Amino acid sequence: MTEGTRSEKDPGHDLRESIVRHLQFTLGVDPKLAERSAVFQGLAYAVRDRLLERWLRTQRSCYELLAKRAYYLSLEFLPGRFLRNYLLCLRMEEEAREALAGLAWDLDDIEEEEWDAGLGNGGLGRLASCFLDSMATLRLPGYGYGIRYDYGIFHQRIVDGHQREECDNWMRQGSPWEIQRPEVIYRVRFGGRSESYRDSSGQPCYRWVDTDSVMAMASDILIPGFGGDYVTHMRLWVARSSLEFNLAQFNLGDYVGAVEAKVLSENISKVLYPNDELVQGRELRLKQQHFFVSATLQDIIRRFKKQHHDWSVFPDFVAIQLNDTHPSLAVPELMRILMDEEQLGWERAWQICGSTLGYTNHTVLPEALETWPIDLLGRILPRHLEIIFEINRRFLGDVVERFPEDPRRIERVSLIEESSPKRVRMANLAIVGGHAVNGVAALHTDILRQDLFREFNEVFPGRIRNVTNGITPRRWLLQANPALSNLITSTIGPEWVTSLERLEELAPLAEDESFRMRWMDARHQNKKRLARYILRKTGLGVNPDTLFDVQVKRIHEYKRQLLNALHVVALFNRIKDDPGGSFVPRTVIFAGKAAPAYQQAKLIIKLISSIAAVVNEDPDVRGRLRVLFLPNYCVSQAEKVIPAADLSEQISTAGMEASGTGNMKFALNGALTIGTLDGANIEIMDQVGRENIFIFGLTVEEIAARRASGLDSRAFYYEDGELRRVLEMIAGGVFSPEEPELFRPITRSLLEWGDYFQVLADYRSYIAAQETVSRLYQDPAEWARRSILNSARMGPFSSDRSVLEYAREIWGVSALDLE
Repeated sequence: MTEGTRSEKDPGHDLRESIVRHLQFTLGVDPKLAERSAVFQGLAYAVRDRLLERWLRTQRSCYELLAKRAYYLSLEFLPGRFLRNYLLCLRMEEEAREALAGLAWDLDDIEEEEWDAGLGNGGLGRLASCFLDSMATLRLPGYGYGIRYDYGIFHQRIVDGHQREECDNWMRQGSPWEIQRPEVIYRVRFGGRSESYRDSSGQPCYRWVDTDSVMAMASDILIPGFGGDYVTHMRLWVARSSLEFNLAQFNLGDYVGAVEAKVLSENISKVLYPNDELVQGRELRLKQQHFFVSATLQDIIRRFKKQHHDWSVFPDFVAIQLNDTHPSLAVPELMRILMDEEQLGWERAWQICGSTLGYTNHTVLPEALETWPIDLLGRILPRHLEIIFEINRRFLGDVVERFPEDPRRIERVSLIEESSPKRVRMANLAIVGGHAVNGVAALHTDILRQDLFREFNEVFPGRIRNVTNGITPRRWLLQANPALSNLITSTIGPEWVTSLERLEELAPLAEDESFRMRWMDARHQNKKRLARYILRKTGLGVNPDTLFDVQVKRIHEYKRQLLNALHVVALFNRIKDDPGGSFVPRTVIFAGKAAPAYQQAKLIIKLISSIAAVVNEDPDVRGRLRVLFLPNYCVSQAEKVIPAADLSEQISTAGMEASGTGNMKFALNGALTIGTLDGANIEIMDQVGRENIFIFGLTVEEIAARRASGLDSRAFYYEDGELRRVLEMIAGGVFSPEEPELFRPITRSLLEWGDYFQVLADYRSYIAAQETVSRLYQDPAEWARRSILNSARMGPFSSDRSVLEYAREIWGVSALDLE
């Protein structure tokens, strides 16, 4: 039998041969004795071979077609596991199953060997990864740039109800996906001083001297588009010391000192978000940002110079997007390179900088806008501080000239905050230094234009625009929810995977009883899968026939996990008061990490855990109410939780969530949303219909009016007996009998410190919405109908749509024709 015939009859044959070859010659393992971790790596290297072949073709086409490229700079990416995503994009999943079966292994088991990549923390990083998936699927020439952290933010354990942070050593066994590029390495400088001189024509110039250096080495991870023909990559920087082992010190007995300088300089890429409570942590975080930006710009310029020599065309071939303020140092660094190293004058360099850079804002909270003390920035980056001051001088001069009647405007738009100590406002720097600023949801962008950046909107009319966030349907429906995606594909065909608007074809089927039954059967399979996962991870059994009420996201007061917890206590009390009453059985699921230094958020985790301990042990509520906190929320966990949710909790204080993408993922998978008029909830409501979403709570305008009036939040406590009882139980130690005062900081924040996040003001409206949820859940046909409509109308929330808007309106980048 020929090889071709054998491969046709055994579709996994070629891949199995590749796995065996890598086990033997890459890993040095006997295939007959290989353990699961080795088999995973053997499969990974075999898949990577196929990706590399396509990647080389893609890069060749980018150069041959002289394509303009987009560079997406993000200090975070949150890609999750790669293996299943690669197999789906390459359409190799069945081939991989066959190949592994021939080696007596199962793909689902092998997949569990992969650790989630510790390259991000939450929504910011997950959005960046969705965008890279869409760029590749749409064949847009571009790359992601970030840092390859040795350790993620932290691995979360829940010990006696408390969050415990442990090292997230996701690279403990290396990564078969990582392609290290020791030949792509750049010097990144810190410290020193700025020195002026005059060039041969007598023009004043500057140079940065007496600096310390760290080397940035490239490490690439491949990103395939769906179908696998187009493959791009994210380039992540690894810190390498410019100083090697000091043999002289070692020979003198200073064993630590011999390697100390090397170790300290390589700390830059060790940990995602070092604790910035201490001076050393703040300094390291600033160094991380400059390290990442400087190496990236050097790499972009190297690529540009391979084919071009005229700097005036730089913006015609390069578009740089700053994902939040973390890469804002790109403004002074690009100016420094163009002026000090390429000898371009200020005006020419400024025109290039402004035409190249775009900035995405991700927060409406003024306190969350990043600033850096001038003394710290001047010590670490003295030349950059000079450039920032000069940008500010010129910019404020223009503002005074254009708005002479408004002297206070200067204070509001200045790049320098006149605080003590003075600080550089990084968002202002990004706005002034680029050509486009975008919000990430319609409401968010309105707040930027009308409030947060109102003066900038007047100085730069049209610069602030909206690009609503999106999610990739490949990861968040096709991969995460095979039960539902298989039903969808068998019903309307596979085109929805790259054209999410095709899901609208499902809408008429919401009236079809047979289809509703199949839809809910697929969703029930997901609930059983999640129940098995919960049992394995927590030892707690949950009933998949109950309403799965889910809130999974970063723990923060504005996201209001506390409001959800108050509702749980109210339900508990109602059941206790009426043991024979009729109640819709619920399983309430929480998950998310609190920042290590955010004590109130960590206390909320403890409260949820303590409530769960009481509720789950009470015989009166057994079978009616179950509460749990899933530890270590991550992408691979989200892929199990989101498809199983019946109710999606999107209950942030109105005006505080820029967009959200979890809300999109849940709705795409058929969950119904209970939420405020905040972020992208509003646009989701507009798409799915107000009758198919549970909206509650104060609006942005109503909250602003309440705060301005100084109304006392305690009025809700006195007027609402059920709420008062719930708060007294929490404050009185019912859920913390061994530490009765433990949760007093939570109740004080509501009753004595102003309830800034409007938990009490929205409580009764939230309870009423939850009662509507319970009534609807008792009508399975109507719940199924609304679930189908939620999924069917999520087409506009594809990241493909988002990225196309960036490409057309901000980057000026077009898709490549690889035929």
